[in-house]
Amino acid sequence: MSINRVIISGNLTRDSELRSTASGLPVLGFGVAVNDRRKNQQTGEWEDYPNFIDCTMFGARAESLSRYLSKGTKVSVEGKLRWSQWEREGQKRSKLEVIVDELEFMSSRNSDSSSYGGGYAAPAAAPAPAPAAVPPVVDASSSVYDEDIPF
Repeated sequence: MSINRVIISGNLTRDSELRSTASGLPVLGFGVAVNDRRKNQQTGEWEDYPNFIDCTMFGARAESLSRYLSKGTKVSVEGKLRWSQWEREGQKRSKLEVIVDELEFMSSRNSDSSSYGGGYAAPAAAPAPAPAAVPPVVDASSSVYDEDIPF
């Protein structure tokens, strides 16, 4: 048995790009920046190292969400990894991307990207994001690591 599931949370690195396949299926592409936190061995300080992840979403939801996904938007994405390979101008190319099944907005539409209030979600059957009950504000910039757990 194998499992191919990924959950990432981060900020969009660029505005989303809506395209269509030859058959007319909407395809939404966007990038998410996710920080990897590591301890610098020389200084002993924690440092953030960004990872840039390409994401792709298909179907009517992709078309609906394209209006709301802009650079800096904080999102949580759930999906599966897909590796693809092709040849361009005699050069072999490849990429690893997330095929998005679920997307949740982690900041409200009316605030800037540094606010982590939550408030809009896009469940599988919803054609567009709808306001949800606003959960308590959580400081998402703080992280928990194995060294922080007391047991």
